Amino acid sequence: MTNSLFISTAEAGSGKALVSLGIIELLLRRTTRVHFFRPLIQGTESVAPEQTHGQDKNEDIDLIVSHFDLKQSYEESFGMRSREAQDLVAQHRTDEVIDMIIRKFKILESRGDFLLCEGSDYLSESLAFEYNFNQEIAKNLRAPVLILGNALKRSLDDAIGPVEIAVEAYQDAGCDIAGIILNNAAADLVNPLKAELFRRFGMRGLLLSVIPHHPRLASPRVRDIATQLQATVLYGHKRLKNLATKRVVAAMQLQNCLNRLQPNSLVITPGDRADMIAGMLQAHQSTSYPPLAGLLLSTGMQPDPAIARLIEGMPDPLPILSVETDTYNTAAQVNEVHSALLPDDREKIDLSIQTFDQHVDLPQLEQQISAVRVRGMTPKMFTYNLMERAKSQRQHIVLPEAYDPRILKAAATLVNRGIVKLTLLGRRQDVQRVIDRYQVRLDLDHVNVVHPSESEILQDYAHTFFELRQHKGVTLDNALDVMMDVSYFGTMMVYKGDADGMVSGAVHTTQHTIRPALQFVKTHPGFTVVSSDLLVSQEQRVLVYGDCAINPNPTAEQLAEIAISSADTARTFGVDPKVALLSYSSGESGKGEEVEKVRTATKLAREWRPDLLLEGPIQYDAAVDPEVGAQKMQGSAVAGQATVLIFPDLNTGNNTYKAVQRETGAIAIGPVLQGLRKPVNDLSRGCTVEDIINTVAITAVQAQTAPETLPG
Repeated sequence: MTNSLFISTAEAGSGKALVSLGIIELLLRRTTRVHFFRPLIQGTESVAPEQTHGQDKNEDIDLIVSHFDLKQSYEESFGMRSREAQDLVAQHRTDEVIDMIIRKFKILESRGDFLLCEGSDYLSESLAFEYNFNQEIAKNLRAPVLILGNALKRSLDDAIGPVEIAVEAYQDAGCDIAGIILNNAAADLVNPLKAELFRRFGMRGLLLSVIPHHPRLASPRVRDIATQLQATVLYGHKRLKNLATKRVVAAMQLQNCLNRLQPNSLVITPGDRADMIAGMLQAHQSTSYPPLAGLLLSTGMQPDPAIARLIEGMPDPLPILSVETDTYNTAAQVNEVHSALLPDDREKIDLSIQTFDQHVDLPQLEQQISAVRVRGMTPKMFTYNLMERAKSQRQHIVLPEAYDPRILKAAATLVNRGIVKLTLLGRRQDVQRVIDRYQVRLDLDHVNVVHPSESEILQDYAHTFFELRQHKGVTLDNALDVMMDVSYFGTMMVYKGDADGMVSGAVHTTQHTIRPALQFVKTHPGFTVVSSDLLVSQEQRVLVYGDCAINPNPTAEQLAEIAISSADTARTFGVDPKVALLSYSSGESGKGEEVEKVRTATKLAREWRPDLLLEGPIQYDAAVDPEVGAQKMQGSAVAGQATVLIFPDLNTGNNTYKAVQRETGAIAIGPVLQGLRKPVNDLSRGCTVEDIINTVAITAVQAQTAPETLPG
């Protein structure tokens, strides 16, 4: 059991970033009080915080602190720069170096529950110094050591040999070993490497895991190539995030090069090859050839003015880079490009964490960090539990907006992680075109793709809609036209049981999304109103806010329904419901029409659901602050510890949640629609990929659980 861990690589290029991301993600499911530290970083002198921009920063510190929004500054995140440390050691002042690093480590450690420490990169001139120094630092910090080895393109013995040496060296230095992870293993060596690790180290009770090599994680973005080759970006500045998984040297005739293209290829060719430049741009646009990552023009020559004019007329051209070196040396340099993992590279970060979770023995790792205090329901724990709950009984969700790249990126994560089964509404070839353009990692063979007008079930859906709405004057021809609308078609899939839920709204309005559900899915038995909840994830807890999105001014009866629905929603997502119906006064003190509405709603909700803990009217501070709650409503089982907060009207709820979100940094997930017979949820048109993933998972969990029926 420990509250710190030291990651040490047996050699350079072992992939510390992936492991650090996975460990921090795991820790944040237990507590938000997590920090990250590096004893030594590259550089020669201290740099003021305002001068540490972009590439001046250490990559791993910038990645971890920024992505997880850890509460620490850049300067607090490292002990010393390696050149400075080496100079002091050369002056026989090693103790000063150790003291400085320990002092900064202890300051950060004292502020949290866990500190992950990452050793050197082995990139300096003195590898022996860094190797020995890492052992000295780990010993003085008294942090157990996780040894990380690199199995890339290595035999079994060559992969394990350096790790075995590192284990012995750290043990000789008096350090405890927490575990061993081998990274970048060939797929056919994963199991043999595991077996050999357990043969050599299995009796020691260590974490022993093997992570396979993943080509996408190892592949650079075009911007990495541009930066590290100091290339000039001629065109395509907006698409420098393109992933270059393959390289093609185009030195032969165009027709021969076309046959060598693979998805996401970077084409390297001399800058005067107008035929090759024009041909590759056309190939990228053609559905007959795979999408390209970009072009890298060698020899310093730039495209002919006629070709330049052609490119400038394209609305969204491929990245085209230019370098001075010849084609042979340019290709060699590209092969040496380091694949940087930057804070804005969400796809690679998610893939890294997913890979870590899949291949590392998490129960064994959790045992190593079991001393970490679990502090309530952290945001990471909430979202982790949400995804695990969705995966436990996979539901079928329909996404009508299949041409939006955010929807497709979310779909890729949902399918690749096995969270739900999906149907996308759209023409397959058009969806594939969007996937290719935005380099989305989604295989359409793993999802159902349906276009309403071409579907075999269109006529059946239209007839069902006609039967349900003919009393409103709908004809069969009207019904057929309506069912070609993706929102209506998707909702009908849910109604007919061909899907378990629907998520829409990234492109369509809220009204367009939920109108079909109100027309024929309708409310759950006993309920008269559809309402919404927001799941507000704060630092150590998750609160449920209702209703902040649907009903402008609910009646007392509707407010009581909303309170009951919100309590059931809370329980569905693992929140113990203690319901506070909010007003501008607490208890019996206040008078007025609005207070009486809340008082009546509370009375009705208690009558309808006596099993629930409800309090109202109550003010917000009395509901959530134990001290204020004890003063204003002594003896209340809800005051000071409410988890479900019901707002009296839309104006109050919407403004309150936005104020809380802005001022506290809380994460608001939703809105989650409730009261419908089957789940249909609405997205904001400004939603992120993460918002979509969360909403789909929420919809899946709703589909697993039917709400209770109101009496009468």
